[in-house]
Amino acid sequence: MRVKVIAVGTRLPGWQQQGFQEYARRLPRECTMELTEIPAATRGKATPTKQAIQKESDRLLAAVAKNDYVIALDQPGTQHCSEDLAELLQAWLSQGRDLAMLIGGADGLSDACRRRADLRWSLSDLTLPHGLVRVLVAEQIYRAWSILRGHPYHRV
Repeated sequence: MRVKVIAVGTRLPGWQQQGFQEYARRLPRECTMELTEIPAATRGKATPTKQAIQKESDRLLAAVAKNDYVIALDQPGTQHCSEDLAELLQAWLSQGRDLAMLIGGADGLSDACRRRADLRWSLSDLTLPHGLVRVLVAEQIYRAWSILRGHPYHRV
């Protein structure tokens, strides 16, 4: 299975890129993680926010394959503890489909992205920087994998 993190934004600080890569490289070949960066829409005083969200969301959805299981990282989504996420990961692995995790830009995701999503996942009620969301998603998928394999990384 491939976990495709599809995120708006191309100019992130080095520590965010390194954090994502650190957890992505820890995953085994059976559960590889890759990052696709989508350029943010140009925003100006004359550009309506809805228009920028729509452009970014169109680009996100264009990177999703037809058979992907789509997860929208969305604050109003459902929160999961690590053990529940491990159970979800096991189910996704057994389905044999790739995952596509959508991370919107500064103004979030469009309704079209939310409709396409099979699951809406909230990492927190807090508003998080989008680069940090990438790191957290990578770490939580690695943690879920380690729980499934009985690896000591996850300690309660």
